[in-house]
Parts: sequence; structure tokens; C-alpha cells
Amino acid sequence: MATTGIKLEQQTIADQPHEVARATATAGTMQAVRQYEFGGPEVLRYEVAPRPKLKPGEVLVRVHAIGLNPPDWYLRDGYKKLPPTWQPSVSFPLILGTDVSGVVAAIAPDVTGFAVGEEVFGMIRFPSVGESQGYAEYVAAPATDLAHKPAGLDHVQAAGAPMSGLTAWQYLIELGHTAPNPFQAEPHRPVPLQGQRVLVNGAAGGVGHLAVQLAKWQGAHVIAVASSKHEALLRELGADEFLDYTQAPAEEIVQDVDLVLDTLSGPTTDRFLRTLRRGGALFPVFLGFTATEQAAQQGIAVSMTQVRSHGAQLAELGRLLAAGTVRVVIDSTFPLAEARQAHERAARGHLQGKIVLTVA
Repeated sequence: MATTGIKLEQQTIADQPHEVARATATAGTMQAVRQYEFGGPEVLRYEVAPRPKLKPGEVLVRVHAIGLNPPDWYLRDGYKKLPPTWQPSVSFPLILGTDVSGVVAAIAPDVTGFAVGEEVFGMIRFPSVGESQGYAEYVAAPATDLAHKPAGLDHVQAAGAPMSGLTAWQYLIELGHTAPNPFQAEPHRPVPLQGQRVLVNGAAGGVGHLAVQLAKWQGAHVIAVASSKHEALLRELGADEFLDYTQAPAEEIVQDVDLVLDTLSGPTTDRFLRTLRRGGALFPVFLGFTATEQAAQQGIAVSMTQVRSHGAQLAELGRLLAAGTVRVVIDSTFPLAEARQAHERAARGHLQGKIVLTVA
């Protein structure tokens, strides 16, 4: 099949082994996971959907793996926990998913830097709501959102890296963009980490386990907070100290920390003010901080940001992944057809690393 102005790889879609896929995708279609209403994991349907068409500046990726992230289930539910004015308006059917790893199948005429057949990974169009459409065999991605996949990294590991890795990178290393910050008037500013005592709460999760490694790479003394079953892994990843939150809250043990990255956040994040030295910083990854006056009295900077797609930063992270300086831990994998079961796994919590969907 040839398309004028588009360089296209001759590739057919593999037959799907899952009984849920009764229909067979044809040349202009693909298998995807879609939903027609907000709700729990049961609203996710594996079915035939139209294959995306390229627009200027885009790359068509034949997807091999998809990383799951909290915004996936937040959007699936309709962002119920957000204030009504923040809840998104989307069109159904909706395809979730931002993080993909795969092979370039086609490129728009104006795209440079990528070629058909190359392996790529990326976080697609985030934070745009409902436009990423990663739970599918093909995704059309802005070239600026993609990076070449490190050769020594498999697609599952690569798909687990983008959102979690970019979140840790933009909080701890470099913001890398000038887009308005929806959470505060001023831009988020990472702080120097060399020689600093950095506490990572939720250290075994997707963002947390990568943040531990990036902080260590930057020369920090890292204190990891998680449950005891994650201690061996986190020490292996570079944590200098480990705190089991099931035995005692971190704020009752730790003092004079320079920075707290709270990957869990919510209404309990205020408690970490007790762990920080005067002049330290608290970076909550999610909404919930309310103790503004107390933080000001202690001279503590509290800052958040919205992670954004950034192919160039992902390429930098890719070099660390290629060198083994940072690695992605995989909690579990599921075939694309079992996206519902993957969301059920996420709902049970206590993840060690990332959940990834695989595409035949």
C-alpha cells in the first residue's frame, strides 16, 4: 500500500490470539482498547478501531509495548477526584495511554531525525487529555515527543520509562519547558542535589524508583520510604537509607532533610514539613498540600509542576538507561487485550515499578 507524501512500511497486523478479539483488523484498522463511558476497569473494551492517519510533524509508530500510569485510571474514571471545573471533557470512544515503545511505520514528509524501521519510545501528547491514544497497535505521535529507544533496552522496559522518568527528571533535574504551571504562579525550579539529603516517599513506585536512581546519579544521599518487601530492590537501586513506613512514619524518624519528593502526596503530604531543615524543599507530585502558612514560617519551598512530553529529555534519560546507570523495574505485564486486568492490578496498589501492556 502506498500513500502519496508518506513513507510507509509494508506491514500487516498479526492475528490476535485472544478470544476477546473476535473481529480481525484490516489494512485501515487496528486492535485497540476503547471505552464508551467513564467507570471502572470493566468499561475497557478490546476491539477493532480505525488506524490513525498522520498529520504534519507526526510519526506513525507500530506499538510493541505500552506503559501504564495513574493518569490512565484517572481519565478512565473521569477524573472524579478533581474539582468539577478541572474535570475534562472528552469525546467517546476514548483510547487511554500515553507511554509507548515500538517501531516507526511511517513518517510525515516534514519530519526529520527518524526513519521507517527505527525503534522509538515516548510519552505522547501529555498533558493533553484523551489525545494520546496509546492502548493500540498503532499511534500517531508528534516527532518532538519521541526518542530513539536504546538498543540494549527491550520494548517493555522502554515503555515503562517515559512518564515516570520524565516526571522524576522535570521535578529533580531540569524542567525543560516554559509552559504555564497549572499548580502555581511561578515555574517549578529543581534544586541542586549534589551532597544533599533527599527523601523519596513512595520510592518503589513508577516515579519513585526512577527518582531514587536519578537523585543518586546527581550525588545525593537518598532516603527511600516504602514497605519492607521493597527494601532489597531499593538498596540495589542506590538508596543509602531505607524506611519501612509500616513500622513507623518517616516524619517521626527523619530530620534535617534537604528535599522531600513525595510521589504519593495528597492530604498527608503536609506531614513531611517535619522532616525538612529550614530552607529545604518539598515537591509533592500530586495535589493535596495545604499547610502553606507553616511552610512559609519554616522557610520551606513547596513546589509542583505538570510533567510534559519532551523527546529531548527522554533521549538524555535513554542514555542513562543504555549505560545501566538507571533501570526500569517492571511490576507486571499483560497483553493489550487484558488492559482491564492490568487496571485491576493497579487498583490493588503496592506496585514495584511499572505495569506494561504488550502487543503481539
